[in-house]
Amino acid sequence: MGLTASVLAVDAGNSKTDVAVVAADGEVLATARGGGFRPPVVGIDTALDALGETVARAFADAGVSAVEHVSACLANADFPVEERQLAGALHRRGWGTSTEVRNDTFAVLRAGIPEPRGVAVVCGAGINCVGMRPDGRTARFPALGRISGDWGGGWGLAEEALWHAARAEDGRGGPTALARTLPAHFGMDSMYALVEGLHLGHVAQERRHELTPVLFATAVDGDPVARSIVDRMAEEVVAMATVALTRLDLLDEEAPVLLGGSVLAARHPQLDDRIRELLAARAPKAVATVVTARPVLGAVLLGLDHVGAAAEAHARARGYYEH
Repeated sequence: MGLTASVLAVDAGNSKTDVAVVAADGEVLATARGGGFRPPVVGIDTALDALGETVARAFADAGVSAVEHVSACLANADFPVEERQLAGALHRRGWGTSTEVRNDTFAVLRAGIPEPRGVAVVCGAGINCVGMRPDGRTARFPALGRISGDWGGGWGLAEEALWHAARAEDGRGGPTALARTLPAHFGMDSMYALVEGLHLGHVAQERRHELTPVLFATAVDGDPVARSIVDRMAEEVVAMATVALTRLDLLDEEAPVLLGGSVLAARHPQLDDRIRELLAARAPKAVATVVTARPVLGAVLLGLDHVGAAAEAHARARGYYEH
């Protein structure tokens, strides 16, 4: 097997990994899916071994042993120094002649735009924002949670809802229907029981993300506290987007703002409407769009950008994933 493919594209998130082997003309030769990519939990070598199994399946299906360029958009690559470290580790695997690693939020951004220009806010388990211009300039945030000034995402929304509900039940806070709807989701009759269940492990910690849709449903029913949490989420999304646009000198010209991740892709009316209302006030030339394409498309397009592929190649790859 020889060097016949142009790009190995990798979109590796915390819960799943998608890879694609793509020819220089944009034809997708093979794809594969694997588990999550979590170096902080399992270590870099173990994470890369698991990724290697997914890559090996795609290479076998494509009939190649290596590519010209590896375009990897990886979760947990939050700082440029981490991107460089991971790029070196990937390059030593011998999958491509060159290797570039970016945070996985860049995949969502590139998947939603015809050229590398604009801003993306991704709100899934957490929240992150990146922006880029064709000249290579980028805007980004560490996105490590509260220590880096972040608030929100599915995990943060669930935590905030639990905080208000617990205080409502025991009298430290004002009333909210969340004190009833959150425990009811798990078949419980009180926040006390839910807090005890979470603390003792009777309710698995990872199930906390199930409470985010409950929060949104409670907001739809008109609960003021639930609605205030949703509004705060919109404020955070727009704050990140506006700062990124400003850093890239895009605030005063028409520019796309891509909204991605499970929380934003759900198009909750209150959240979606409030984001657009705030953007219209603070960045009136921004064009907000929800990204529905799979993020691995963004990794593919970034790889084709790197190898100087023709516009027809980009269109062909986009057509594969969008149709």
